[in-house]
Amino acid sequence: MRLIDSHCHFDAAEFDADRAAAYARATVAGIAAQIVPAVDAAAWAKLKHVCTNHTALYPAYGLHPMYLAEHRPWHLLQLREWIEREKPVAIGECGLDFFIENLDPQLQQHYFDAQLRLAREFNLPVIVHARRAVDAVIASIRRVGGLRGVVHSFSGSQEQAAQLHKLGFLLGIGGPITYERANRLRKLVASMPLEQLLLETDSPDQPGSAHRGQRNEPAYLLEVLHVVAQLRGVTPEAIAEATAQNAERLFDLTPRSN
Repeated sequence: MRLIDSHCHFDAAEFDADRAAAYARATVAGIAAQIVPAVDAAAWAKLKHVCTNHTALYPAYGLHPMYLAEHRPWHLLQLREWIEREKPVAIGECGLDFFIENLDPQLQQHYFDAQLRLAREFNLPVIVHARRAVDAVIASIRRVGGLRGVVHSFSGSQEQAAQLHKLGFLLGIGGPITYERANRLRKLVASMPLEQLLLETDSPDQPGSAHRGQRNEPAYLLEVLHVVAQLRGVTPEAIAEATAQNAERLFDLTPRSN
């Protein structure tokens, strides 16, 4: 069985002590590839190094809204240079976060729109963070136009999901689906178009119910897979293959050798 973790911060410090072991566990679990999005400019070099040393890791570079205090205007110029030189599979993680207080929404919008324009210019998918900001994200995608990508850790409504589908955006589903009280999300995942579905862990964050309070890791994607398969009434193998193909199409994945 072949799986793709479409969103994993495998460069995070939480993996520094046992990154090789975690990578081996992911391989045993059938994780054929991981998309590793960046959060700020200071982390790009480490992310590149981690991905270079592990053939199943594919980098994306961007500026995350939660790290707004770390971003500087010239980082957008540096991002352009990194995209041109490194040829990442996507731009991100970027987006909008209206949940955290004191994150200037206008400044968030500035960095998000700039990254959307870069994605359109370089014909790359965009990996979007949208926390309590799905409508604003949809408006931004429509305003810039000519985009494709994924809204990761989706927690919006069925109507918002349908709008994103029409705009060419997939939805990343991870640990939250494993919680029995996630009724709205479970209803959405049970009925959404299969071609819109991606599986993710968001490691080291958002562990599933079996690992509440612990560090998340890519091998735990199997738990997400089995819940999704149960909700949709199909085999795990069918979900694994369909979502892997979705990820390969979106990110234009090709085998890497280091």
